[in-house]
Parts: sequence; structure tokens; C-alpha cells
Amino acid sequence: MILAAGRGERMRPLTDRTPKPLLAVGGKPLIVWHIEKLASAGFDELVINHAWLGAQIEAYLGDGRAWGVTIAWSREESALETAGGIAFARALIGDEPFLSVSADIFSDYDYGRLVPRIKAMVADPAVPDAHLVMVPNPPFHPGGDFSLGTDGRLALEGSPKYNYAGFSLHRPALFDHIVPGSKLAMRPIWNALIAQGRASGELHTGGWDNIGTPAQLAELDRRLTVTPGSADCVADRTPDEL
Repeated sequence: MILAAGRGERMRPLTDRTPKPLLAVGGKPLIVWHIEKLASAGFDELVINHAWLGAQIEAYLGDGRAWGVTIAWSREESALETAGGIAFARALIGDEPFLSVSADIFSDYDYGRLVPRIKAMVADPAVPDAHLVMVPNPPFHPGGDFSLGTDGRLALEGSPKYNYAGFSLHRPALFDHIVPGSKLAMRPIWNALIAQGRASGELHTGGWDNIGTPAQLAELDRRLTVTPGSADCVADRTPDEL
């Protein structure tokens, strides 16, 4: 599932008329970079949610066949945040573990690395219900989000702590208790899972950007123009965006 419902307030005025996932870097929209990478890793059945100017996203991507994928659309009247958006799209997701991707991230992370973890989640109920990709703490958020132990388990306290990268795996049943249409962030769900020892993680030390402002978008576009496909800078992200 690609999460694409946010308005992108800090990206204004660019997002006043263009939805954030369609803002272009390196000659293509941010969301297209994700779709191409997901398709190359074998993720060819996608769910995409939208709210602000969502009709533009649908018109651009259509049914996904141009990229070798199929797209099911989850249309929100107003953005329901991450957990609320997933719950609203629950019927489209199915019952197997799924990958969620934030549309406003740019990274060289290989989604194919998560395929073995998905298979393990399917085969063994003892495998944690959530798996989060983490990145080193950027200067603007030195405290990080969660700690990652040598055993691959996430913890609320301890060190070292890392930042959530915007890519994660979940068992869909985690969202069955949420009333469709409710607005809910992921952080409370993750906190509960981590406290119960039911969340794992991995560290990505390669390129990673969260595109939060027009200046960051322009800088990433400049880098991609110089070195196509690069993603070697961590951009601004506020902790309350989790």
C-alpha cells in the first residue's frame, strides 16, 4: 500500500494545485519512483489511498498497467492519517502481510529485501506482527524514534535509537479493530506492539530523503539531474509525522 493521502502543508504553494505524490524529481513524480521500484521487486498488486487532489493521482496512474502493476484505489474524503488510512482500505488489502510505503520518501532501499520477511510472517505466527525499516538519526531529530536491538527487536527505550524510514510490514489483522473512517496515527499501534515484543526492525544506511519543503524537493531534483537515481541525503522530517 502506498500512502498518498496527505496534503503536504509544508510543500505549499506547490501542493495547492498539485498533490504531493505527483511532484516531480529527476523527471518523474515521487510516487512513480516507488511504483517502479516496487514492480522490480515483485510487488505488482498495489493499493493507493488519496484525499487531497486525489483525482489527479488517479488520472495520472490509471490502473497501473503502464508500470506493470495493478492499482486499487482507496478514496478518503479527508486524510485519515496512516493507521486510519490503512483501516479504511482494509478490504482492498486482503489478509496476508503487506508492505506500506510513504509516498513522500525517496530512497535507494531495495524493497526486495522484505520478501523473505513477508514469507516468514505468512509461515510462522510467532514472527512479529510488524517490521519497520529504520534509518540513522538525522541532525534535526537526534533522539530517534525507537531503539533496535542486536536481536532485531524494536524497543521504546534504550540505545541506539533510529528514525522510522517510512517503509514497514504489517499483518492486516492489526487494523481490524479500527472503525473505518476513523482518523488515527500509527504511533500508538507501534508503541503497543513494541511493548509486547511484537515488532522487529532493520537498519538501512543507504540513501534516504523525506521530502518536506520546496527547497528539499529542488535539491533532490538537482542531485538526480547530476547523478540519476541517487538518494544520498537525509531531508527534513518532523517526529509528529509518524
